[in-house]
Amino acid sequence: MVQLTRIYTRGGDKGLTSLGDGRRVRKHDLRVQAYGTVDEANAAIGLVRLHTKRDRKTDAILARIQNDLFDLGADLCTPETGRKAQGALRIVDAQVERLEQEIDRLNAGLAPLKSFILPGGTAASAHLHLARTVARRAERDITLLMTRETVNPAALRYANRLSDLLFVLARHCNARGKRDVLWVPGATR
Repeated sequence: MVQLTRIYTRGGDKGLTSLGDGRRVRKHDLRVQAYGTVDEANAAIGLVRLHTKRDRKTDAILARIQNDLFDLGADLCTPETGRKAQGALRIVDAQVERLEQEIDRLNAGLAPLKSFILPGGTAASAHLHLARTVARRAERDITLLMTRETVNPAALRYANRLSDLLFVLARHCNARGKRDVLWVPGATR
C-alpha cells in the first residue's frame, strides 16, 4: 500500500513530475497526460456513483472499475522498459475479459438501439456518458503515447472496453434503454 504523509513536496514547482520508475519528466509529457486522463475518468465515475447507491450491482461494477483505473494509472506511470519495469503493476487480460462479460450481460437486457443516443435521461446515465467521453479521451491519449513509447497492450484494450461498458451502463441506468434520449437527425433545422 501507498502511505502519504505529505501532500505537497514542491517537486513539481518547476513543471516536472516523477514517473513510477523515478524518472523526472515535464508535466505535459504524453505519459503523464495519459494517466492524468485516466484519473479524470475515475473522478467522473466517482460522480456517477453518487447516483447509483440504490443499484448495488451497478455501484459494485463502478467500484471495481475505479480500483482498476488506479491499476491502469500505475501501469501507464511506470514505463515498460527501464528501471522498475520488471514487477510493475500492469493491467492484465482478466480485467479486460471481466469488462467484456459485464458488457455482454448488461447488453442482453437492453432494448435494441434504433438511433444514436444523446447523453441524458437519468442523472446516473448523463454522468456515465460524461465518464465515457473522458474514457475515450484516455484511450486517445494512450494511443498517442504508443506512437512514441512501448505501452502494455492490455492497457489500451482496457480503456477501449471501459468506454463500451460505460455506454451500456448508461443505457442500463435509463430503465434498460426505455428512457434513452434518442437523436433525431435534422430535427432542429
